[in-house]
Amino acid sequence: MTDAKQAKRYFVSGFVQGVGFRYFTQGEAHRLDLGGYVRNLSDGRVEAYAIGTPTQLAKFRAALERGPRFSSVSKVEEQPAAIDPQYQNEFVTTNQD
Repeated sequence: MTDAKQAKRYFVSGFVQGVGFRYFTQGEAHRLDLGGYVRNLSDGRVEAYAIGTPTQLAKFRAALERGPRFSSVSKVEEQPAAIDPQYQNEFVTTNQD
């Protein structure tokens, strides 16, 4: 396994909007030193895009599967993504799609 950075996109389903999920996600990303963003989607899911090492991304996914206290995550879909240099050095919360 390599420590080279890669990017992944996560789509989180369940009761994940209106429960602080984006703030939780941003906090976990900062704790893990990831770049990327998180946003609510109009279909009720949350999308998180993260740039980091495979180990960092695995820990991030585990956090997304757990979610914050009042959320209820039913599924996390993961897709490989291209590294977007705009988000390489920071993790932000963006507006809905």
